[in-house]
Amino acid sequence: MKFAAILNPEVRKPAPKPVRVDLRKTFLIGVTLWVVALIVCAILLACGMHVLKLTIMCACGVVIGLMMLVWEHFDRWDYRRLGK
Repeated sequence: MKFAAILNPEVRKPAPKPVRVDLRKTFLIGVTLWVVALIVCAILLACGMHVLKLTIMCACGVVIGLMMLVWEHFDRWDYRRLGK
């Protein structure tokens, strides 16, 4: 059993740098799913079912997803600008 890394932090290997991940695809898939759910809820609402809360939730999911896409755009822009 190796307790040296626990007892003496200087012998630890350095932590790897975090990997940059392109989150645009993830956010686009999420927003697409929220839009599909919003369309389904809107159709059900038009048919007379009581799904107003679900429709509002889906609309909020679309808005938050779009805000995350904007955030990812500026975060990636900042990362490219600082990398030069």
